[in-house]
Amino acid sequence: MKKNTVILADDHVIIREGIRALLELDGGFEVIGEAADGRQTETLVLSLHPDVVVLDIAMPQLNGIEAARRILQQMKVPPKIIMLSAHGDDAYIDQVVALGVAGYLVKQASAQILARAIRAVYADKCFYSPSVAHRLGGSALLPPGQSFDRDKKVVRKLTTREREVLQRVAEGDANKEIAAELNISIKTVEKHRQNVMTKLGIHDTAGLTRYAIAAGIIESSVQNTIFP
Repeated sequence: MKKNTVILADDHVIIREGIRALLELDGGFEVIGEAADGRQTETLVLSLHPDVVVLDIAMPQLNGIEAARRILQQMKVPPKIIMLSAHGDDAYIDQVVALGVAGYLVKQASAQILARAIRAVYADKCFYSPSVAHRLGGSALLPPGQSFDRDKKVVRKLTTREREVLQRVAEGDANKEIAAELNISIKTVEKHRQNVMTKLGIHDTAGLTRYAIAAGIIESSVQNTIFP
C-alpha cells in the first residue's frame, strides 16, 4: 500500500521529531522533509511535491498562512495542507478557511486525530479539530466541496510583501535585517513599512505588533508542546 508522503513544518525541532515518530509508528505515512520556517517550507514543498503538508501557523520569517498562500498559488496540483495552531481564535480560523486549506488542528489534538486528519485530506475531504468545527457551526469532517456556513470574507488591506514586512517588524527585526532577508533595499523596506502604517492607520511599532497578533499574522506566545 502506498504511504502518504508528508512534509512537517514547525520551528521547534522537538515538535517535528515528535510528530514524525508518531506518524512513522502508524505505518501509513512517510515523512519526506522537515522545515523550520515558512520560506524553507515553500522551497521543500515546491521541490518534493508531498501529498500532505502539516504546517504550523506561527513560524519565523514567513508565517504558515503566508507560506500556504504561496504554495497554493504556485502549484498546479498543490498538496493538501493541514494548519496547526495552539489557538482556535477567529482571526486564525477565518484566514485559514478563506485560504482554502484542507484542515485546521489545534495543537492539543491527539496523534490519532492528526493521523485521521491526514487520511481525510488525502481523500479530498476537509478536517477540522472538533473545537474549531464547533465555532464554525459544522462537523470535524466535511465531504469534498462542502464548506462551513459562515462569512469567510477577510479584509486584504495589505499586499503579500507588506504582510511579510509587517511580520518581520512585529517579530522585532530591524529594517536592515528585513532588507537582507527579503533581498530588497532598506529604502524599499521603509516604504513598505510606511504603506502598512498608512493603510492600517497605525503609527508605531507597538501598534503594528498588536495588529499582527490580532490579525493572526504572528502568535502572541510561545507554543505549547504538541500531542500530550
